[in-house]
Formats: sequence, structure tokens, C-alpha cells
Amino acid sequence: MRPSERAASRTAVLVCQGRAAADRRLAPGRFSDPIAVDLLRADERTVVEQVRAATPPAGWSERAAYEAVRACADVVAARTVAIDDALHDRPHPQLVILGAGLDTRAWRLPQLADVDVTEVDHPASQGDKRVRLGDRPPIARTLRFAAVDLAVDELDEALDASGHDAEVSTTWLWEGVVPYLTREEVVRTLRAVGRRSARGSSLIVNYQTPSLRARFGRRLTEIAAVLGLQETATANEPWRTLLTPAQMASLLVDAGFGIHADEDLLAVSRRLGLDSTARISLQNGRVAVALRH
Repeated sequence: MRPSERAASRTAVLVCQGRAAADRRLAPGRFSDPIAVDLLRADERTVVEQVRAATPPAGWSERAAYEAVRACADVVAARTVAIDDALHDRPHPQLVILGAGLDTRAWRLPQLADVDVTEVDHPASQGDKRVRLGDRPPIARTLRFAAVDLAVDELDEALDASGHDAEVSTTWLWEGVVPYLTREEVVRTLRAVGRRSARGSSLIVNYQTPSLRARFGRRLTEIAAVLGLQETATANEPWRTLLTPAQMASLLVDAGFGIHADEDLLAVSRRLGLDSTARISLQNGRVAVALRH
């Protein structure tokens, strides 16, 4: 299957389930996403309700899905707070969300009322999201969709067509996408972002650092899916690019950005007072904030 022919991202659904499971339950007062559950279909909400009630199911496959959503909730609560704080601290007239998935910020962040938001995603995933949204109006001043397969399409052309203004400062958000791209695709995307970033623009990027334990765990999950022992959202969406902070900083500098902050999610989780069992995932997940020179 060619990249442009793939189905809507199942990882995006898992992340949305994680946010729905964490909503006002983890880090109350700091994290909330009441929109997430509305984007889930009835069968996708069942495991969310189980996690929120702390009632794990008995079956092997059902229990695996439960644990995946529970762990995802721990990670996305910290990740969302870190990113939302960065968005609050460095506002710009334009926000471009790269690989938006089932992101809900344009519908839940009041600070975006004066911001033009553009969501970039694979055509299949974007089409699926728009069906899930129905006619729900955004909070954002404007909301535009740019269908882009970062593996094959030109980001510049799609953003030009969507109305993005490269002469106006922009906040770029790249969450939960970098690991699934090749190194070449990451570099090409960063260069396009650099070309379209007016001075003072900022880039918030979430990425994963190398981890043998994390790779081993994901590999076991993939094998279980192939053998039919476990259905998993991530089996057909493998990690391709893991970066150290130094490697990420180098790529950002090459694209015309300088690092302002870079922190692992475990530190964020601890600040929020979360008692998470997903420590490996949190420790290897990072959020960097970079500024355009």
C-alpha cells in the first residue's frame, strides 16, 4: 500500500481515547479535554469508560486495549499540558498543526479566538476527523484544513492553497508525528517550516528519544498483532525516527530555529503530581520549543 492510500490513523484514535480518559481525572485544574470523547464512536468509548472507572475487563484482548488507553492517558495529560503552556506563552496570529489527527485545540482553547488555525494531516485521517466533527464550530477565528501526506506531498503548496501567510509570524505545532516519519521526511518538513516562518515564529515539537526498552515493547506488540493474539492501534504505524536532544537541536538549527526549551515528559508529569506507571514512555517523550532567528 502506498502512503497516500493508507487508512485513517488508528494511533490518532488511541491518543483521543487517552485524552478522553484523562479529562478532568488526571491533573485536574491543569488538564481537561471535554471535546475528545465527542470525537469517539460508541465502540471506541467503551474502553475509555472502563479506564475512567478503573474497571479493567477480563478478556486478554480487551485488557490489552484497556492498558494501552490507560498508559496513553498518562502520557497525553503531561504532553498536552506542556504544549498548551507553550502555546499560551508564545502566541502568534497563525497556528499550524502538523499531523493534527483528532486534535481539539481549535475547539477548546479560548486563547485561539483571535488566531487563524490550519490543520495539516494525511487526507484519510483528515477526512475521518471532519466526519467525526460534523458541524461543530471552532473557537478559533478561522479553521482551515490542508490535506497533506508528508511522505510525498509538498507542504509549501498545500499551505499556500490553505491561505497560510508566510510573512506573518506563526506558531507551528508538531505533536506525536516525528517518530512515524523517516529521517528524510522529518528534515524536509522542518526545512519547509523554516522557509514559511517569519522572524519570531515558534515551533513546538514533540519527539521520542532512542530507547531499547520502548522499541522492544513496541516490537512485542507488533508480533502479538501479527499472530492474532492482540489487536493494536500501533501495529501498522511503526516508529521510524528516534532522536536525541542533541540531534533534534541540530535539525532545528539547520532549519533556522534555535532551541528555547526542551524537556522530557516525566519531568512535566512530576510537576503535575501525576503518579504514572508509564515512566519509560514519559521519560523518552520530549517537547521542545524553538524560535525562528
